[in-house]
Amino acid sequence: MSSPQTYFGSLKHYEKGGVTIINDDPKNYAFSNIFEVAAKSKPYEKVAVGKNLKYVIEAVRAEGDSPWYETAHDEAVLVMDGELEVHYVKPDAPQAAAGKQGAIKLAGEPKGKKMGWVKIRRGHEALLPAGSAYQFRAKGDPGVMLIQTILGDLTIERWADICQK
Repeated sequence: MSSPQTYFGSLKHYEKGGVTIINDDPKNYAFSNIFEVAAKSKPYEKVAVGKNLKYVIEAVRAEGDSPWYETAHDEAVLVMDGELEVHYVKPDAPQAAAGKQGAIKLAGEPKGKKMGWVKIRRGHEALLPAGSAYQFRAKGDPGVMLIQTILGDLTIERWADICQK
């Protein structure tokens, strides 16, 4: 009897799983593979792969430098594949209005105090604090990250594309 092996997916190698529906319609379920979603996405598109009320988990293809973003609430990013840096600025004039849900894309690097940066890779998580601006800079090959946030204008919902058929 061989012992089971665990394989961790990546953008270059993944297998889509499935769900066995016992007594229901499979169209009622979303079953996505974050690597497949990222492989079919443009860099830094924020595609919802999980949703609970107003909260979402977004799968994001990390490739090159992202635009600058800002939120009025905390977010968190978890790298699933690849390596990237997250650069932070405390804007002189915040653009994300209090109570605004989800991230907003900024026109460029905001004026303000540079707060530093962190380097994260597979399995590492970083906070994207409320009121700060941030930019992702992917290093090397494209990667995949998950962002925990609140459903906003930049969140793309493609449930029909990721539902089990």
